[in-house]
Amino acid sequence: MTKKYYPWGGEFTECNPKSSIAVVLLNIDYTPTSEVAIYGPLKTENIGIEKIVANIISNPNIRYILICGEEIRGHRSGESLIALNKYGINSKNKIKNAPGAIPYIEKDIVDLIGIKDIKKIENKINSLIKDKIKPFGKPYIAIRIKSKIKTIDDKRALHSKIIINYMGKVKKRGS
Repeated sequence: MTKKYYPWGGEFTECNPKSSIAVVLLNIDYTPTSEVAIYGPLKTENIGIEKIVANIISNPNIRYILICGEEIRGHRSGESLIALNKYGINSKNKIKNAPGAIPYIEKDIVDLIGIKDIKKIENKINSLIKDKIKPFGKPYIAIRIKSKIKTIDDKRALHSKIIINYMGKVKKRGS
């Protein structure tokens, strides 16, 4: 399997990178067809959604996010993902109040939350596969910045209480 897409780690399975469908599994024991681009569970409404967004926008072929299974009690991560799509963008798919030059989301969410009937889920996936929707554009790779802190621990050094963070900014230890 090529690692062309999906720069963020997580619990997911890559299938057909040319497919237009990503499947988000809530509380359901289900393995989608290998004709979907990617599938995996969504457990949290914060980091889980962030990873889904970063990975989904990295593959321009994905045009649908299908969410299925029973909602995660307490987290309600599926509904949170739908709310991002429903309330987080305007009618032109522009993220509201975003200062960026091109803050557009072009993925559609297919809401099957509460559906555990495998046949219904597979019928919806198959109907989306038949759509043959065109990719949105070229791949976008979300870059993860890892934090590395450099410290000077030599007690004899004049600057032993200085920390240089991963962005090169200097701050005094303990502040």
